[in-house]
Amino acid sequence: MYLIVGLGNPGREYEHTRHNAGFDAIDVLAGKLGADVKEKKHKGLCGKGMIAGEKVILLKPQTFMNLSGESVRAAADFYKIDAEHMIVLYDDIDLDVGKLRVRAKGSAGGHNGIKNIIAHMGTQEFPRVRIGVGAKPDRMDLADYVLGRFSQVERPVMEDAFEEAAEAAIAVVEDGIDAAMNRFNRKK
Repeated sequence: MYLIVGLGNPGREYEHTRHNAGFDAIDVLAGKLGADVKEKKHKGLCGKGMIAGEKVILLKPQTFMNLSGESVRAAADFYKIDAEHMIVLYDDIDLDVGKLRVRAKGSAGGHNGIKNIIAHMGTQEFPRVRIGVGAKPDRMDLADYVLGRFSQVERPVMEDAFEEAAEAAIAVVEDGIDAAMNRFNRKK
């Protein structure tokens, strides 16, 4: 069993912002799996699906980004899922708009949602799919940037990135993290 988590902030005002790239990617993945991510459990919205005969739990924490670990830990404990069977999809300002990076483990890299998950799980050794949202412009507040929406030019690029992030999560389950990294980190 796998726990696949998309990070974001709850509420209409945050829909489709840069910081909600993980939510958008989970929605695409749910569509591919025919799953509804609407059940209120574990301080989040949950759904269930199957990938290559493997049961997967989809989770969108509703704790706000900086407390994502509370929801992730609750779901991981409930389903008895180890960190290596947890895949986290989230926004990354260190990657160009629409670029993906699949990793087996790593530090939070300044991302507060990941920092909180690491604190609650007690490890940074869990697979993740980083979704590039582009670097913040000079003289712009970081919070304003990540809570802002994509431009008309960026949006179609991000739609493709959400598709690709969903495919990357599927690949981690089907083929393993190394194969997924080889496949998705190579793409231009």
